[in-house]
Amino acid sequence: MIRLSISLLLAAAVLQAQESAVVTKAPALASAYAALQARSYEAAIELFHQAISAEPNSAGIRKDLAYTYLKVGEPESARTQFGEAMRIDPADTHVALEYAFLCNETKQQAEARRIFDRIRKAGNATAETAFQNIDGALNEGITRWTKALELSPGNFSAHHELAQLAEQRDNLPLAAEHYEQAFRLRQDMRALLLDLARVWKAQSHTEDATAALLAASRGGEPRVAEAAREQLPPRYPYVYEFKRALSLDPKNIELRRELGYLHLAMNNQAEAIVEFQNVTAVAPDDLLSAAQLGFLLLGTSDKKSAISQLEKALNSKDKEITDRVQKALAVPQASAAEPRQDPAALATRSLQAGYLKDALKYLRIVYEDNPADYSVLLKLGWTYNQLHDDKQAQGFFKQAKQSPDPKIADEASRAFENLRPSLARVRTTVWTFPFYSSRWKDLFSYSQIKTEFKLGSLPIHPYISTRIIGDVRGHTGSQGGLAAPQYLSESSFIFAAGVSTTPWKGLMAWGEAGEAIRYRKQPNVGKMIPDYRGGLSFSRSVGHNLGGESKGVFFESNNDGVFVSRFQNDVLFYSQNRLGYTLREMAGVQLQLFWNGNATTDLNRQYWANYFEQGPGMKFRTRQMPRSLAFTVSAVKGYYTIQEGNPRGAHFYDLRAGFWYAFTH
Repeated sequence: MIRLSISLLLAAAVLQAQESAVVTKAPALASAYAALQARSYEAAIELFHQAISAEPNSAGIRKDLAYTYLKVGEPESARTQFGEAMRIDPADTHVALEYAFLCNETKQQAEARRIFDRIRKAGNATAETAFQNIDGALNEGITRWTKALELSPGNFSAHHELAQLAEQRDNLPLAAEHYEQAFRLRQDMRALLLDLARVWKAQSHTEDATAALLAASRGGEPRVAEAAREQLPPRYPYVYEFKRALSLDPKNIELRRELGYLHLAMNNQAEAIVEFQNVTAVAPDDLLSAAQLGFLLLGTSDKKSAISQLEKALNSKDKEITDRVQKALAVPQASAAEPRQDPAALATRSLQAGYLKDALKYLRIVYEDNPADYSVLLKLGWTYNQLHDDKQAQGFFKQAKQSPDPKIADEASRAFENLRPSLARVRTTVWTFPFYSSRWKDLFSYSQIKTEFKLGSLPIHPYISTRIIGDVRGHTGSQGGLAAPQYLSESSFIFAAGVSTTPWKGLMAWGEAGEAIRYRKQPNVGKMIPDYRGGLSFSRSVGHNLGGESKGVFFESNNDGVFVSRFQNDVLFYSQNRLGYTLREMAGVQLQLFWNGNATTDLNRQYWANYFEQGPGMKFRTRQMPRSLAFTVSAVKGYYTIQEGNPRGAHFYDLRAGFWYAFTH
């Protein structure tokens, strides 16, 4: 009944829009209604926006624009326009209902509940029903998760779910309590600090909200830190704000170290000593803080502790740190306690502006001052990487891997591992692609183990390889008009030696010679067959790939031209393309939806090698899985382009499901 009422409202609004077009005097508005009547919705939307620029406080124009957005399937844009119309004309109950329903449909249940609550108090039955539907579900969820916490107080999921439901029900104290509990259980999930800050801010607990944002802005994943910095006041934080943030996030090493340096800048040496003692207590491997604490304690009566901290730094395997400490010990009070922030600020500005060589110069100055500042080591690695000096970059990533901050260590480790194969003299790559095909009712598997040898700076790499190509069924049998069974794969281990080029803008050439050893018998085919292969490969991917930080459109294209001696010295050409959309990660699952467009042809013009196919597909993985592991499911319809000698008809259907996994050592 509710959606029927909304449909009647939509129809009435369209009729009103058409009648208004006759009497309006604004050219843009008249053209908008004319476009709407002609069902040119995109043109109508543009013209409505022009009319709104001329009359920004016209609730009627915004309503008509909102209904037009609904026609083209953009509920979020429609919600925005209904919200503006409601702001201009708060007494328009129909607009408020439309806005509330769209809020509920676009995952803004808290706002929808507030609007329905306001309208129902005036006796509106539709709003009453909608409010009870939302509020009842929220109340039921809160009750269920509260009982779960009674049985298991340390259940992170229960705290998190309860906090979200309480926030949607406007029970902000309950939401804040459980967001905080969830964060204390999972301090690696720093996005919870943003949730906590949002709830505290809604309660006008400004200082608590600032503390949560300050904690989130130091350390952790870059996306969360950047979002927190955007919400912080434009000034530098005060000491008491650092302390309040540390009471919420006591293990935040970057936050505590920064407070120590702030005390130094304010000549509060005693307080600085306390903070650096706290850092070394939580992170005993933080050699920079240990050295700094040693320098500070040298100026006190606690010489024993000073020597202990400095000896810890001297025992480091990093020669740069030991040299720095030895020089400083000769002049204990020199400038060890003075942070050199100017070069760091200059480096940051240079990086933001894209002046990589200037940034490198300033980062080197900061590095020479504090060789164990792991965040600087990480920045140096990325800067050298962008300047195409991967050897230097790898060295700095290797040092940054030792950071006590798990986020820095993880990022540096991934960067180091990504670079290591390209710089290693010998590297072995293993990949496998097993999949099921409904067309053949068979399970196939393609795999390769390949060891490459780097020849200095030469752009070619010799390699040895073992390919494994096979399936479960073996052959189709003699049904379907075939005089003899058709074998579904090579069913072989192929041992080969070859040469490949260094990829250049996605293009690579390769060639190999080897021997194929069949593990399944075939009539008139020897067990060992010479095998010669080679060709060109081109791959390109643009947009928002799976595993990235953002959602959006992507396109992948993999193209190969391959000579295979075993197929009557044939040359086959493959082109596999995917255009689709990467969705935002939900519940730890990353998902892509796409459309396949594949084509295959060959020089010998054999029917089985000439076809194209298309159809929908999806790829997914979870955050816990290795980054190179992903599952794929596709449903395609194929069309043979050569019918001569083809016993299988003009087209085929196939549902394929499998996974891709690879690693390099």
